[in-house]
Amino acid sequence: MHTIDYEAHNAEVREVWDAYRKRQPVRVPIIFGINPRYTMFGHEANLKGIDFERYFNDPQAMMERQLEHQEWVRLNVPQDAEMGMPKEGWHVYVDFQNSYEQAWFGCAVRYYKHEVPDTEPILKDDDKKRMLFDRGIPDPFEDGWMKRNWEYYDYFLAQKEKGFTRKGLPLLGASPTGMGTDGPVTMACNLRGASEFFTDLLEDQDYALELLDYITEAAIARIQAFRKKFDQPIKTQGWGFADDSIQLISTRMYEELIYPFHRRLVDTFSAGGPNSIHLCGDSTRHFPFLKERLDVQSFDTGYPVDFAWLRKTLGPEVEILGGPSVPLLQISGPEEVRGEVRRILGTGIMAGGRYILREGNNLAPGTPLENLWAMYEAGREFGRYS
Repeated sequence: MHTIDYEAHNAEVREVWDAYRKRQPVRVPIIFGINPRYTMFGHEANLKGIDFERYFNDPQAMMERQLEHQEWVRLNVPQDAEMGMPKEGWHVYVDFQNSYEQAWFGCAVRYYKHEVPDTEPILKDDDKKRMLFDRGIPDPFEDGWMKRNWEYYDYFLAQKEKGFTRKGLPLLGASPTGMGTDGPVTMACNLRGASEFFTDLLEDQDYALELLDYITEAAIARIQAFRKKFDQPIKTQGWGFADDSIQLISTRMYEELIYPFHRRLVDTFSAGGPNSIHLCGDSTRHFPFLKERLDVQSFDTGYPVDFAWLRKTLGPEVEILGGPSVPLLQISGPEEVRGEVRRILGTGIMAGGRYILREGNNLAPGTPLENLWAMYEAGREFGRYS
């Protein structure tokens, strides 16, 4: 067991982030991508044994599960985030994991034991592949799982108004899902099936591009509608998105066929950059083009990543997030984790002070807490700037 002085920890965290933002870092910031699936399956934090099927279908269960997860993380997981109980209260959000967007288009959500939910493609059969075009863009508030999204959001706000508390602390606010996008290529794979969609790119390119156009326009319509609902500007100075499935295509195919759709998204929502992107998997070959053409200046990476090549290629001013792979953190021991952190920090990735150490990417259930401590302590030791 580790004894944590939360007050001292939080003071250090404020110092680390303040220095990082001023471009005068004292050490590399260290964070973990850790959502409720980490504490879902037989975890000590999940006292009621809530599974994802109940979590997706019961807003009260979703709210309670999130809050017990947040509490456990705050009290146990060492990272450069505030630890200890929150001083003012809690925040919850509608969480349909990575199923929300394709479920909005009508994909059925399926539940699996000890796994996150997934969806089934609805355009897999060739005789159905144009069905969404015939339906038109779904309503951002009334169709599919977006209707449920707003019902859950309203439920959370109602609990706030009723005075819901956890451990004596009130619910301060809530957020809906759907304010961003997992990306047009990723969505095309979810709707059509990956092998079918990439075959389309080669054999029925007109259809593939029509599908990408439909998905992109739908994402734009949804995000614009949500921003208008909250009186937010359509454009912000920088904008971030994801599209993990571009790891499966060549740089030439990306630049010729996919880039125009990413360009449209960025032009719609970014007031000029710098922009950011999350790309899991082996996508780094696309990074130089994304930096040059979309002004992406912050890359949240997955695995595998050649950090030495990445820093040399992108230069010292570009922000890079990444670190030990999720499988390594899950199945290795603390000494191996420590060694991997030391190796990564020795690649030159710290040059320029624009590096954030995190797992690559999103902690898997069953990852030992001791490995998180090993990563955090190694980052604090080897990630210091002279």
